[in-house]
Amino acid sequence: MNYIIIFLISMIPLAELRVAIPTGIAMGVSVLPAYAICILGNLLPMPFVYLFSHRFCIEKGKSAGRKLQDTAGRGLFIALVLFIGIPLPGTGAWTGILAASILRMDFKKSIMACLCGIMLAGVIMAISSIGVLN
Repeated sequence: MNYIIIFLISMIPLAELRVAIPTGIAMGVSVLPAYAICILGNLLPMPFVYLFSHRFCIEKGKSAGRKLQDTAGRGLFIALVLFIGIPLPGTGAWTGILAASILRMDFKKSIMACLCGIMLAGVIMAISSIGVLN
């Protein structure tokens, strides 16, 4: 039951694995299973968010996104990984994948950047949770 709870928490926007990993550890789930479950839960909605967010993007955001993508070029992938991976309020997989969608990043690159960022955030949260909760 604890696994299901942290899996579902990791799917919630803004909470994501930043809340799910410490919750899992506090509930007695070992670090590695909590990490793996939360990554899967956090990553699961991302393809759907990417694909369906195009409907809700406004033209102004798209044109600004094209300009930013032209300026950033290949560094956009790394910027997206870091944006998702550094666990600060307002950053994370949901916000990052929406930005990738607005910027019209390639779908596969967006999902890979999201996965890398989620894994980075998971490591940061697991390490910080172990130190605080133990």
